[in-house]
Amino acid sequence: MIHTDPRRLTIIVATLSLGVLTLATALQAGFGFGNQRSVGGVIIDPTGMVRTATLDERRELANFIREGLEPLQGDLREATEMRVISLKGLQQAIVDSHAEGNPVPDEVEFLAGLQRIVYVFVAPDRQDVLIAGPAEPWELREDGFVVGTVTGGATMRLVDLIVALRSVESARQGGISCSIEPTDEGRLRLQQFLRRIKLRPGQSPVVYEASMREAFGPQMIHLSGVPADTRFARTLVAADFEMKRVAMALTESPVPGLPSYLQMTRNSQQADNQNPRWWMACDYDALAKSEDGLAWKLSGQGVKTLTEQDIISRDGSARGAGKSDKMAELWANKMTESYVEMAKEMPVFAELRNIMDMTVVATLIVQERLGEQAGLDLSVLARDHDALELASYTIPKAVEPQCSFIRGRNGWVVSASGGVDINGFEVVANQEVTPAVASARSTALAANTGDRWWWNK
Repeated sequence: MIHTDPRRLTIIVATLSLGVLTLATALQAGFGFGNQRSVGGVIIDPTGMVRTATLDERRELANFIREGLEPLQGDLREATEMRVISLKGLQQAIVDSHAEGNPVPDEVEFLAGLQRIVYVFVAPDRQDVLIAGPAEPWELREDGFVVGTVTGGATMRLVDLIVALRSVESARQGGISCSIEPTDEGRLRLQQFLRRIKLRPGQSPVVYEASMREAFGPQMIHLSGVPADTRFARTLVAADFEMKRVAMALTESPVPGLPSYLQMTRNSQQADNQNPRWWMACDYDALAKSEDGLAWKLSGQGVKTLTEQDIISRDGSARGAGKSDKMAELWANKMTESYVEMAKEMPVFAELRNIMDMTVVATLIVQERLGEQAGLDLSVLARDHDALELASYTIPKAVEPQCSFIRGRNGWVVSASGGVDINGFEVVANQEVTPAVASARSTALAANTGDRWWWNK
């Protein structure tokens, strides 16, 4: 149980796994759940060790979420190509719930069903900053993911937007990143073990895989740029974890056009001291903006997969080779091309794209001083505030050996490294004036005829 000052409202992300299977639900202060292990189909135990959630655990999470979801009302039951959210109104809704002693409503926690953020508008005459994008009713999948009913994309979460806004300055120097890395000692033990293996003609190396994993040992999780105890951080870890499992055939790819890297590289020539690394990074076009800087548009897929070879030294340390293996690059390209389909089948990847959108938007708001231009105080969302207290989760620290081993013509291929790299500042620095964006702002402002904090364009 999490105990807090009863005057405060706690946003709890109740979890049974590590990544995206998390329900971000709002609860009154003084009520929480110690069961905080789950996000995105992955489990974090109390020691910080990560593993795949079982089917029963996913169902348990889904049942828990189902009990807390509220029935959708009014326009929230309809999909729209453009839903506009007032950050001023969003903050007020949070403050009002706190003042009344009520939980934050689902429509606030799920950002009115927003699927992606496409536009950011500044409205100085209203002292407001608006975000807008496609929105859908949301529903609960049997595996515990909350997704849109039309596209199946993961629904955006208030807690992730808050972390994105509060982490801009901490991410200024090195961005936001996650990596799952073997230890130097584990690599060294594995090298020594592999040198002792003598396969007989026709013998499968599979018989040695358990011993190889034992020699390799746990892989360590490294997070930077965001608090490691947040849902945001867990989503980074879960997406990284699942990408690597698909690449190395540890789980079956749900997209026919995306085979595992192992399938693609069997019997190919491999150097005995190089292994591929993949990571996911931002993939946006130049930010379009109006001439007066009051309207902005994001475009692009949002996420791409990159690769580089790691050179493993005799002491087990790894360094980037500055080049990539052709097969590893081909797999990275296929992962990028398949990303939209993968995000539908494995919503952890849609969750990752959501937090990338939010990171870019948060960076844009801070870097271009959009709040100051609007005369809007964003302290409820962007800084610690009495109306909100984010739940703190067990920090993910390590992963049991998640790697596959194949014997190439020249040596063993052992791949266990991966990561996520989000550089919002790099995206925001790439801007171009597009006068047509201003008309989208005018239309969005004119469409607000009521007093709700969100409306359809």
